[in-house]
Amino acid sequence: MFYREAGDFKTSYVDDSQTFPIKFDRYRYYAVLAVAFGIIPFIINDYWANALLLPFLIYAIAAIGLNILVGYCGQVSLGTGGFMAVGAYACYKLMTAFPDVSMFIHVILAGGITAIVGVLFGLPSLRIKGFYLAVATLAAQFFLVWLFNRVPWFYNYSASGQINAPERDVFGIIITGPNAPAWATYLFCLIFLAVSALIARNLTRGTTGRTWMAIRDMDIAAEIIGVNPLKAKMSAFAVSSFFIGIAGALFFAVYLGAVEVGEVFGIQKSFLVLFMIIIGGLGSIFGSFAGAAFLVLLPVVLKVVGVDVLGWPTDIVAHLQLVIVGALIIVFLILEPHGLAQLWRVAKEKLRLWPFPH
Repeated sequence: MFYREAGDFKTSYVDDSQTFPIKFDRYRYYAVLAVAFGIIPFIINDYWANALLLPFLIYAIAAIGLNILVGYCGQVSLGTGGFMAVGAYACYKLMTAFPDVSMFIHVILAGGITAIVGVLFGLPSLRIKGFYLAVATLAAQFFLVWLFNRVPWFYNYSASGQINAPERDVFGIIITGPNAPAWATYLFCLIFLAVSALIARNLTRGTTGRTWMAIRDMDIAAEIIGVNPLKAKMSAFAVSSFFIGIAGALFFAVYLGAVEVGEVFGIQKSFLVLFMIIIGGLGSIFGSFAGAAFLVLLPVVLKVVGVDVLGWPTDIVAHLQLVIVGALIIVFLILEPHGLAQLWRVAKEKLRLWPFPH
């Protein structure tokens, strides 16, 4: 088979500890990046951008953020929708207050503001964990949605209570608003996803990631061997909220263009991102991509097969989607708790050893 390590040897510790130590994995990674940056922008259209690509890119960023907190640090969170709302409203206020500043800066600052809010709501994790922490983050979800609904300053005293993204450009190319071309919005989100994944990958493989995993596996033992639980948990909340805030800002400004917080960033959004990392795989950056791709692609496939081909009513197909997602979560939690990422690892190991028994 082609997936072999014969002749692939390392001459230094740096080579051996790189992100993709196997040459085939590196080449495959470069090939995916080349297709994503060099081919898709030239063939993309509005349907593919709005139905698949933009939701996948944005949800993947949110899933990476939540996976850092839940999968790597073991801190259960049900407030993802609320933190995405913080990123969206922070981006909106920045866009309207500083119209001449680049959209890149607005999105990054929105992520930074969300990180600060995430640390504030993460403080209870120093005293509680598990179910109680989940309830605390759930309270944060409801509080943030209530806050953005009830304080007119956040939506600039609009009579409808809705926020609308003004038209902004980057290097003369429109990124937000109804006139933004599909390839430009796609590339804008893709840049943020690629950089976010690279940062998350390096963080989780370094000292910071090891402290997170030590807290996740056994926090008391980690503290005994010198891990600072305050620093570890707060850094996990900050980094996680930063990525989720970026996802919320992109979801509002680039993807939807107009948002009403209760409808878009409700508790359903928190559960959706949580389901992504459960199905994709906890404690895996690749699992965040796999879970986001699966749950973004599933409704489109069901619509094409159920509505267009079989002629089923739309409401039946929508309920079928909920049944399938629920069944998959039960199956993965029982049979493969590490999700699609673990299935991918097992498949690669079998390829590396084929045709010999494993």
